[in-house]
Amino acid sequence: MARIAPSVLRSYLFGGQVPARGCLRRSAVRSPALQRSHGTQASLAETDPAPSISIPFRKQLKDEAKRRKVEGSGKKAKKDNQKLEDWELTVGIEIHAQLNTARKLFSSAASTINDVPNTHVALFDVAMPGSQPAFQKETLIPALRAALALNCTIQKTSKFDRKHYMHWDQPSGYQITQYYEPFAKDGHITLYAHDGIAKEDGDRIDIGIKQIQMEQDTAKTISQPGDIHLLNFNRVGLPLIEIITLPQIHHPSTAAALVRKIQIILNSVDACVLGLQSGGLRADVNVSVRRRDGEEGENEYSGVKGLGKRTEIKNLSSFKAVEDAIIAERDRQIEVLDAGGKIEGETRGWTIGSTETRRLRGKEGEVDYRYMPDPDLGPVIIGQDLIDHLHESLGVLPDHEINILVDDYGLTTKDAMSLVSLNEGGRHEFFRDVVDELQRLAPEQDLKEAGRLAGNWVLHEMGGLSNVEVDEEDPLRMTSDGDCIVPSTELAQLVHYLDTSRITGKSAKKVLSELFSSGGWKSTKDLIDEAGLWFTPLSVVDYEELARSILDMKVVEQILAGKDGKINFLVGQMMRKDGDGRVDPQKAAVVLRKLIEEFRE
Repeated sequence: MARIAPSVLRSYLFGGQVPARGCLRRSAVRSPALQRSHGTQASLAETDPAPSISIPFRKQLKDEAKRRKVEGSGKKAKKDNQKLEDWELTVGIEIHAQLNTARKLFSSAASTINDVPNTHVALFDVAMPGSQPAFQKETLIPALRAALALNCTIQKTSKFDRKHYMHWDQPSGYQITQYYEPFAKDGHITLYAHDGIAKEDGDRIDIGIKQIQMEQDTAKTISQPGDIHLLNFNRVGLPLIEIITLPQIHHPSTAAALVRKIQIILNSVDACVLGLQSGGLRADVNVSVRRRDGEEGENEYSGVKGLGKRTEIKNLSSFKAVEDAIIAERDRQIEVLDAGGKIEGETRGWTIGSTETRRLRGKEGEVDYRYMPDPDLGPVIIGQDLIDHLHESLGVLPDHEINILVDDYGLTTKDAMSLVSLNEGGRHEFFRDVVDELQRLAPEQDLKEAGRLAGNWVLHEMGGLSNVEVDEEDPLRMTSDGDCIVPSTELAQLVHYLDTSRITGKSAKKVLSELFSSGGWKSTKDLIDEAGLWFTPLSVVDYEELARSILDMKVVEQILAGKDGKINFLVGQMMRKDGDGRVDPQKAAVVLRKLIEEFRE
C-alpha cells in the first residue's frame, strides 16, 4: 500500500472525511462493510461510487451447490468421506468468538461492526503514539460464562502477551492475547449422535479443550480492484475469546458438529450472539494424517505426540466449509504422502464451492511470533465469588434443554435439536411462546400435546415458509429473542382453531401463508373471516351423497366377499373428492358400510 499522510489517516479514522483521490475514496469510506465473514474480501467497482449489493451467505451456498451439481465434482459421497482404511485423520480446532460486550477489549470505543466504517475508533485502537491499553473488565463476564459452559477450570490469575506480526489490519504490529497464562484451561465438550457426529464415533464423544484465551480482533479489510484496500477500524480491538481444542477429532462431520455445538452453547449463555455465518464466530482447523500400520508420526501438537505434520486452514465461515475443507486437505495430504512427498507446515485457505485447499503462506511458530508479556497490562485477578455467581446464574445449557423438550414437551430428539440450534436460539424462544399461548387458550390441554402441536407448526410448516425464494437471508425475520414476522400469539390461535376443529388443516396452511405475506399485520381470525374458511361440518345427507358418488362396484363386491380393508380405500376417495378437509374418516366409514349393506340385500 502507498504511504498515507498522518493528517489524512486521522481524518479518515475519526471524521470519515478523506480526499477524493488516492487509496481511500470518500464514497467507498462512507459505504458500509460489504461482507460479514472474516477474511472474505468484497469489491467495489473502480468507477462506481455506489456500494455493491451484498449477496446473502445462504444464497451463496445454494448457488455453489447448484453449480457443483451441474458440473459434477466427482467427490465421494458424504457417508464415504468419514472413514479411511489405511490412514488416520487428526483434527484440532481453534474457534475465535466475538464476545457480547458494549466496549472493546482495551478501549472505551463501542463494540460494533454494523455502523458506518471508522466511526467507533479510540486512539489506542490505531496505535497512536502515547496511547495506552485500558482493560475493560466487563468484557471478562461473557468470557467467563463461555468458559464455565465449556467445563473449563478458571485461572484465578491470567496475563496478557504480545503476539508480533506485521500486517495493515494490525496497526500496532502486534496482537494482545493470552498465550502463556490464559484465563481458562482444561475443559471439554461432549458431542452426541443427535449433534451430527460421524457414526464411527458411536453415541457420544468427549473432545478436550486445551485453553480459552482473551484477545483483540484485527481491522476489517475491504479490497478493491487495482490492489486497493480499504480498512474498517471499527472491528480492531473487539474482544474475542479463542477456544483451542485438543487434536482428538478423527472424522470431518464430527469437526463440523463440534463447531456447531460450541456456537449453540455460546449463544445459550449470552457470551457470543453472532454466529459463524454472521462473522461473529470464525474457525481455523489444523489437519494431519498418519498411516494406520503402526508407524508413528514425528510431530507433536498440543502435547499429543506421534502425529503427522499439520497444516492450518484459516477462517472457515460455515459448518459445511469446515467439513469440506478438512476432507479436501486430508485427501491432498494422503496423495502427497502416497507419492513419496512430505507435508510442509503451512497455512492454507479455502473458498466456498472449491474442492481443494490453497497455500497462503508458511506456517508461523512460537519463535516467529516472538511472544512476550505485555508490559503495559497487569495481571487479571478473578475472585471466586464472581466465578460462583456466574456458575449459579448460567442457566439451562443446550443438552439439558433438549432433554426437557423431549421429556416434557413430547418432541423428538431431532426436532428438539433443530429448535435449539435454529435462528441462534430464536426458534426455541418462539416455540415456548406459542406453547404458553396454547395453554392459555386451552388450560386443560396436556403440555406434551401442546408441545407436539406447536413443534409441528413452528418447525415444519414455518420451515416451508423459510424456503420461499426471496432476497432476504431470513424471510421469517426471527430474532434471538423469538420475535418473528408471524406473531407467536397468532400462530397459537391458528393451531388452537385447527385442534378444536374450527378450521381444516388445508385452511390452516392457507392462513399461515397469509400471515406470513401480510407481515403479521392481520390477525388469524380476520384472515379466516375474510376468506370464509370456518369449518362447516358435512351433514348425514352430504356424507351419503359423497359416498354414492365414489362407489365402485368392483370394490363393493370385494368388501361383500370379506375384504373389509377395502373400506379404507373408499374413505380415501371421499376425502380426496371433498377437497376441503371436512370429511371425518370414522363417519365416512360408517356411512359407507351402511350403503354397502344395502347391496347385500
